[in-house]
Order: sequence, then structure tokens, then C-alpha cells
Amino acid sequence: MSDTTPADTYEQLAPDPESPEGRKLLHKAIGASAIGNATEWYDYGVYAAASVYLTQAFFPGDFGTIGTMLGFAVSFVLRPLGGMIWGPIGDRIGRKSVLAMTILLISGATALIGLLPTHASIGVWAPILLILLRVVQGFSTGGEYGGAATFMAEYAPDNKRGKYGSFLEFGTLAGFCGGTAFVLLLQLGLSDSQMDQWGWRIPFLLALPMGLIGLYLRSQMDDTPVFQELEQEDEIKGSAWTRFKDLLVNYRRPILTMFGMVIALNVANYTLLAYQPTYLQNTINLSETSASVVNLIGQLVMMLLIPFFGWWSDSTGRKPMWWGSLVGLFVLAVPLYWLMGQGFVWAIVAFVILGALYIPQLATISATFPAMFPTQVRYAGFAISYNVATAAFGGTAPLVNDAVVEGTDWNLFPAVYMMGACAIGMVALLFLKETAGCSLRGTEIPSRENDFHELPKKPAESRA
Repeated sequence: MSDTTPADTYEQLAPDPESPEGRKLLHKAIGASAIGNATEWYDYGVYAAASVYLTQAFFPGDFGTIGTMLGFAVSFVLRPLGGMIWGPIGDRIGRKSVLAMTILLISGATALIGLLPTHASIGVWAPILLILLRVVQGFSTGGEYGGAATFMAEYAPDNKRGKYGSFLEFGTLAGFCGGTAFVLLLQLGLSDSQMDQWGWRIPFLLALPMGLIGLYLRSQMDDTPVFQELEQEDEIKGSAWTRFKDLLVNYRRPILTMFGMVIALNVANYTLLAYQPTYLQNTINLSETSASVVNLIGQLVMMLLIPFFGWWSDSTGRKPMWWGSLVGLFVLAVPLYWLMGQGFVWAIVAFVILGALYIPQLATISATFPAMFPTQVRYAGFAISYNVATAAFGGTAPLVNDAVVEGTDWNLFPAVYMMGACAIGMVALLFLKETAGCSLRGTEIPSRENDFHELPKKPAESRA
């Protein structure tokens, strides 16, 4: 029988960022986590950019656009169910196994859209099959994001969790921008007829090799040291249902706190990323190309800022990042949306500032949210709280904004809606415990009072 203790196991498995081997392992963990997030958001970017072609192919008729938007929205409806199923399973059998399944389902469902016969070929079965694939995609996404964030957070050194975790969100914007840009490039290189007939299929098919690359990267990793330590201590007991009940009975406060913060996060996120092109075209009459340019410039600036704010949060804490972002958006959203209406150049300036104010939230998701729950319910806690709030308030934000603006001609409504979400986020933030530098190990909620630094390995650095 081995004399190795769980602490020894953790010491052997935890990557040391100061060593070449540790840095290599951390880079592999970043790649394995971020590729799934990039694939998920690549799908959303491609679907949004190719929506006109999807409408022609699957939903011909007067209400075609509604059908296409239904395909976009249904993936959000299924996310909470996916979180409720995948999350507890990931807390029971490990993060790695679930993440291997979710990335295959996401990439496979996206790629199959590119192979579907159209309405002209098989009639009503074409939109039905499209909706079914969107259901699979949404269900899988419900387990992907929470698992990837948990995986990255549990691999990262405690004093650099913000820095390393921020690359997961870099993958978010890289995937969304990449999907949008790929469709735009095809539109420039192909004729309208070619895009209508087969060109729109190509971006969807690209998701499969992305998923296979992600599966390979994840297959090369062991499960997280934090999870393996609890397995060694025989703390992972019962079924996935046991994990689910434990979460709902004993961790209602962090669930509600995270729910409120995600409302603020995702109303801003889906307003700025998903709804913004429509807003720019319909309210200030920018052309489709000009609106795309504004969006891409803003998103590229956000991508560049993400690692900086993630790194900064390791020294200042997560709460100051969130306070600065929420207060900044609350105060400046209306003036910046007014500025956006003054023309193309001002739209770029205003959108870049809005993006810069929002990024401190996005950049610290992977450092903030996994640390709100203990190891044995972390995956489920993140996946359920995040996806329920996202389905209710994030995925619906474009529809709410568009409906109110179209119905009332109140062009500043998206800013006011964002302000309301930020107010909810600020109330929730009052209940958040600061966890920058704290260990994620053990069965207690991470906090500076319950810190778990009993190992001799660089305890001072872990609290830095």
C-alpha cells in the first residue's frame, strides 16, 4: 500500500509556474479549456452572421426571420437543463470526462448544420432538424462553460488564477470574432449565388476539426489536482443526484449571489456582442458593413484588454474589478449610447469605451465564479447558477432591447436596461467574498478565513 498522502498527491500534480514543466502544463490547461469556449462562441458568431442564408435555406416565407431567431434562442433555453445534468456529473466523476463529451457534442451539432438538406429538399423536416441540432448544442453548452472555467481555475496557481483564467474569456471573443470574420471573408470571396447555395455551409463544417483539436488537448490532461486530492481523501461520495441535492440545500447564498452577478454580466454581454449590430443598423442607420466594422474593432480591443484585467485582479482583488465595471457602466451607459448615435466614428469611440468598462467582469469570470463554491459542488454550482441566469436574462437581452426600441423608438433603452442589470449586480456583489489568492482546495467555500494552505510549497506566494 502506498504511503503517499493526498497532500503529496496534490504537491506532485499541481503545476509550478516557475518551472518549465509547470508552465507547459499550465499552457496545456489553458488550451484545453479555451478551445471549447472558442468553439461554443464560434457557433454563435457563425449562426448570427449567416442568419440571412439560414432563413432562406430553412425558413422560407413571411415569418422566416422569426424561425431563424428561434433557432438561436432555443440553445439558451436548453442551457439550464444542461447545467443541471452535466454539472453534478462533473462533480461526481471528474471535470475531464464531461468536458470531453460536451466539446464533441457542441462541435458535432454545429458541423451537422452545414450538412443539413434545405427546406426545398425535404420540406418541414429541414427546420425541425435544425432546431434539434440547436437543442443539442444548447444542452451541451450548459455543461461546457462551467466545466471549462472550473477546470482552468483548479489548475491555475492560487496567486495567478486571474491571469490564467482570463484566457478562457479570450477564447470567447476569439471564437465569436472568428466566426463572424470567417463569414464576412466568404462573402467577399464568393458571389451571392454561391453563398446562398453552398458557401454558408463552410463555416459550420469548420467546427468539427476545432472540436477534435479540443478533444485531443483534453485527452492529454489529467483531471485537476484539486479534484484528484478529494478523490484520494474519499470525499467524492454518493451519486450525481447527491451532489445536486447538496448544492441546492447547503449553498443557496452563493447560488443567488452568482445569479445576480450573472444578470449584470450577461445583459451587458449579449447587448454589446449579439444585439449591437442590429442596433447600429436600425437606430443610427449604419450600413451592415459599417456596423460590422464597429463591432469587430470593439471586440478586438476587448480581446487585448482581457489578459491585462485578469492579471490585475490577482493583485487588486476580484471585487474592485467588478465594482469599477458595474459603477462605470451604470454611470456612463446612457451618455455613451447617446454618443454612439452621433455618427460612425463616434460609434467606434463609444463602443470601445463600453467594451473597456465591461471587460473587468468578463476577464475575471474564471477566477471569481468557481471560487464561490467548494470542490465537491463547484462544477454544478457554476453551471446551474450561470446558465439559469443566462437563459433568463442574457439570451433574452437582444429580444427585449429590440422589442422596446422598435415599439417605442426609445433608442437609449439598451443603456437603461444595462443600468438596471448593473444595479442588480451591485446588490449581489455586496454578498461576494473576496477570494483572490485563496486556495480552491478542500470541502469548504474558499475564503480568506477558510484558506487551505497547509502545504509547505510557497505559502507566502499563494497569498500574494
